[in-house]
Amino acid sequence: MTDSVTSRATPATAPATSAEQLTTLFALGREVTSVLDLDELLPKIPQLIARLMRFQAFAVYLLDATRDDLRIAYSVGYADEVARTLRVKVGQGLVGAAVAKGEPILVNDVRDDPRYVDAVPGSRAELVVPLRRKGRAIGALNLLSDTPGQFTEADEAILRQFAAHVAVAIENARLFEHEREHTSTLETLTEIARECGAILNLDELLRRIASLTRRVIDYRTFAILLVDEEGEHLEVKVSVSESGKMRIPRVKIGDGLVGHAALHKTPVLVPDVFADPRYLKAVDDTRSELVIPLLVKERCIGVFDLESPEVDAFTKAHVEILTLLASQAAVAIENARLYQTIRTNEIRLERELRFAERVQAAFLPDLPTRLKGAQVAARLAPARELGGDLYDFLTPEPHSLVVAVGDVSGKGVPAALYGAFAGELVRSRTFRRRHGPERVVPAGVLASTNTILHERQLEEYYCTLCYAVFDFKRRSVTMANSGLPYPIRSSGAELSQVKLPGVPLGVFAGSTYDEAVFALAPGDVFVFCTDGVFEATNALNEEFGVARLLKVIEEATRRPAQELVDRIFAAVQQFRGDRAPNDDMTAVVVKITT
Repeated sequence: MTDSVTSRATPATAPATSAEQLTTLFALGREVTSVLDLDELLPKIPQLIARLMRFQAFAVYLLDATRDDLRIAYSVGYADEVARTLRVKVGQGLVGAAVAKGEPILVNDVRDDPRYVDAVPGSRAELVVPLRRKGRAIGALNLLSDTPGQFTEADEAILRQFAAHVAVAIENARLFEHEREHTSTLETLTEIARECGAILNLDELLRRIASLTRRVIDYRTFAILLVDEEGEHLEVKVSVSESGKMRIPRVKIGDGLVGHAALHKTPVLVPDVFADPRYLKAVDDTRSELVIPLLVKERCIGVFDLESPEVDAFTKAHVEILTLLASQAAVAIENARLYQTIRTNEIRLERELRFAERVQAAFLPDLPTRLKGAQVAARLAPARELGGDLYDFLTPEPHSLVVAVGDVSGKGVPAALYGAFAGELVRSRTFRRRHGPERVVPAGVLASTNTILHERQLEEYYCTLCYAVFDFKRRSVTMANSGLPYPIRSSGAELSQVKLPGVPLGVFAGSTYDEAVFALAPGDVFVFCTDGVFEATNALNEEFGVARLLKVIEEATRRPAQELVDRIFAAVQQFRGDRAPNDDMTAVVVKITT
């Protein structure tokens, strides 16, 4: 920084007495140490010095400890190009010599001193006072004048005392700036963590991490390597380099600097890779490297790798910042991986579920098409993709129809599998009479099915089932029930439930079942429904119930069987409103026509 207006640096009149100078010095010392912003502090220094002595040019030099040289941080009277580019080695020139010795240097005719560096043409006198803090050099104040003998020993003493205040002020400003930068960095890391935590696509996340890392460290080459599935190698997933593509896409854990960091789960900071035998050349111009492991619960899942063409480009501060970032990134990467695994499994399960739906739909029987003397209709709506309800129409002999309607406890895949098994048991028990002389009766079918289900020891599941045999030759229907909601019979003026209780299948061994027999007459209607119809609830948590179902049946008794089924479902849907179904729903209607 520079200010070419030299009149600002030269007061109209010099301070009159040493007493006044001391008074001014103490006041200026308090004033300079009260400024905590370095950009505000540096321009203030020559303004305050001008109140103590005359000069034509001024510069604050600050020490770059890593390069062991001094650069101009702020100047007055220097050419812009000089102020921007001039760097003085410690021990070089009058400024470098003063810093090296730790003592002021006063030269009243620079033409007689071979150490003088002609930075401001026309200068004749120079006063340099080193800036020291706690015995450590941090820079220097340099005054130049075009008048030989401009500076006195008194000026040197005063500037030396003022420099002590300036050194304190600069250190305080640097500490303040460091804390401000640290706070800003933590805020940035929080923002990065928040943004990365919202990205669940792994490739997108890794690219975003590489981009966001620039907000906390300006790198030349950066790569993210992740441990492979076998846990033996690190694979480059993202690589950003201004020096060309990385040559090594895969590194065995333990090899090189990245492998060492992954194996030992600790950062690796190498100021000069040519001096480290572990280094594996991946980028042509790399001279220093920093590797940070990505740890999740003491498990290394990968590393950050930063490389630079400059020697000693990375600091301990970089290690601290990137370690914090790496811990946040590791969690985000692990979450993205878990999500990817879960999503892959979800896709597979969805595909299998769709197939299971098709299989279950294939298990549902076709409606009897050659049935004389009756109409049959059915409809099943699972609460989930797969349901535990079942129904079947069987014709074990001519002039007969077996109707089986069941409901397995629970919902979803387990209930569907249990229902498929129970349905096949019912079918096999029904068609026994084709291979034997004994007549299969509803109570016997339920009893034998119960025995087999109980033997399978699936205690957490059971099945309620109503089994009805319509004999059109004898004009009768025989029913047995194992806990399904009572079927409804409409005959003439009578409309009521057939109260036929029974123990669900598979619960107890040796259960027996009662039967009910009714004569068949034209116009008779039999309705079988599962719990999902009776127990459907609305927004007020009220159940659809028996009374509403009876009313629907009464109003549609004379309608075709399929229309009656559709009206039952429509009534339940209207009653339920927007509320999701709480159970599978099945309705089967048999209407006697002749």
